[in-house]
Amino acid sequence: MRPFTFPNRVNQASARLVGAGVVLQCVAFLVFRQDWQLIPLTYGFVARVASGPRFSPLGQLVTRVLTPRVAPDHRLVPGPPKRFAQGIGSTLSIAASAAWLLDAQAVSIVLIAGITIAATLESVFGLCLGCVIFNRLMAWNVIPADVCEACNDISLRWPKPVDRVAADSATS
Repeated sequence: MRPFTFPNRVNQASARLVGAGVVLQCVAFLVFRQDWQLIPLTYGFVARVASGPRFSPLGQLVTRVLTPRVAPDHRLVPGPPKRFAQGIGSTLSIAASAAWLLDAQAVSIVLIAGITIAATLESVFGLCLGCVIFNRLMAWNVIPADVCEACNDISLRWPKPVDRVAADSATS
């Protein structure tokens, strides 16, 4: 496997737990306003957009430790929209870091507050704003349909129904 690939299918529970971790990081920054807190937040987004959880400490904690313990059901969702969402988070966190370094703290705070809102929607309600934007861009043909076949064909998102005749004959 190449080091800079993103999973084609993403565990929804892991995505929501990563979202919760991002919320905690953002809230810590908004409360304490320490510039160093932007480093792990920004690195995490850049690492996840580059390779999913592989190089992200938060991604590793979630996929290796938390998800197996708290989420026995593994619902897989398409990866490209999640990568797009991580790209938005990466862009906003880089911009927030640059704004902070350029002494534009208010801009940085607003950007981090935006990330906090989006990550809260993902972690609490399973609503991925980046995924909504991705799907809208696909509908407008800005993103080609072949980028995400599962996004284009909703029937690919759910398991196929079991053929009862075949299942009954297999158990006989």
